[in-house]
Amino acid sequence: MLELNRQPQPAVQRRLITTIAHSDAEILEAQRLRYKVFAEEMGANLPSAKEGIDRDIFDKYCEHLLVRESIENKVVGTYRILSPDQAEKIGGYYSQTEFDMTRLLHLSDRMVEVGRSCVHWDHRDGATITQLWSGLAQYMLQHRHEYLIGCASISMADGGHVAASIYRKLQQLYSAPAEYSVFPRCPLPLQALNQHLDAPIPPLLKGYLRLGAYICGEPAWDPEFNTADLFILPPMSRMSSRYARHFLKT
Repeated sequence: MLELNRQPQPAVQRRLITTIAHSDAEILEAQRLRYKVFAEEMGANLPSAKEGIDRDIFDKYCEHLLVRESIENKVVGTYRILSPDQAEKIGGYYSQTEFDMTRLLHLSDRMVEVGRSCVHWDHRDGATITQLWSGLAQYMLQHRHEYLIGCASISMADGGHVAASIYRKLQQLYSAPAEYSVFPRCPLPLQALNQHLDAPIPPLLKGYLRLGAYICGEPAWDPEFNTADLFILPPMSRMSSRYARHFLKT
């Protein structure tokens, strides 16, 4: 962790490098970062906590996108990517543990799942997030996949009122067509929660919406991470030309 009195490195000295993990050691770096963010910072109850990592059965089927900074050569951001063929090998997507995705399964041969997105707390700036999304966009372009799916998480530290309010604020503007609807297996009890808070939209979710993402149904409660998860679907065809020029550099 950075010392409190340490000055930020000048931009010219700091370079970010985006790669796909090519070894178990690199995947372990991503899993350690995920533990720091999800367990140490957010209080998630992880089965692999004793090892100081976040790991589940999906990891070995996924590709792991890494953003590494050049000064200390450490991983400061990560995404994991589950391709259609690998989802078939493991028997489905992680999101299916939280949602009934029956209406989307006809898209599965063109659908990539992303998840476990996190950025080290010392590097939560536009540059790191842009690197992650650019790497993800390049992956989609290279492999010619058409749909992204994933869960955008909202903290339930307040019992779920913020999550319910954010969903209420967004559902009319960003709800998916009926044929893309999913259904939470453990629904957030919206009617029992205050849905009228003026709650800020989390940056990651806001970014997905700017990319043209649909919200495909009511939020699910994830008790392991104590979050409310919104199922998002950003079709590549809905990405605005502005963001396509920014991320899809060919």
